[in-house]
Amino acid sequence: VNAGQQDQNTSATPEEDGPFGVMIRRTLRSGRTVRSQGHVVVFGDVNPGAEIIADGDVIVWGRLRGNVHAGASGDESALVCALDMIPTQLRIAGYISISPSDKRHKPKPEMALIRDSRIVVEAWR
Repeated sequence: VNAGQQDQNTSATPEEDGPFGVMIRRTLRSGRTVRSQGHVVVFGDVNPGAEIIADGDVIVWGRLRGNVHAGASGDESALVCALDMIPTQLRIAGYISISPSDKRHKPKPEMALIRDSRIVVEAWR
């Protein structure tokens, strides 16, 4: 392969060559704020009073109970995924949603995204 020319077998897709991100391997406690110009992945819970602000997607491998803002720079294609999604406040780009106050909540993996100009939460598949 010549300099400046990319091998067809090793070219990266946009997802593989995208923005950097942050991986956190602990629970985010109240008062903690995480900011990223890319994606954020948390292996742990996000407690009430903790906040995540990401220009990309936010993935929580645990309970999401704090504030989260995905697509903070205006990316309406950003996603928020969690094994148990009960955020205090959820934002994607310029859209805002809060969790229902229903106390009867069965934990299940869910993802939030923008569809038809509103935030929808559905099963994470």
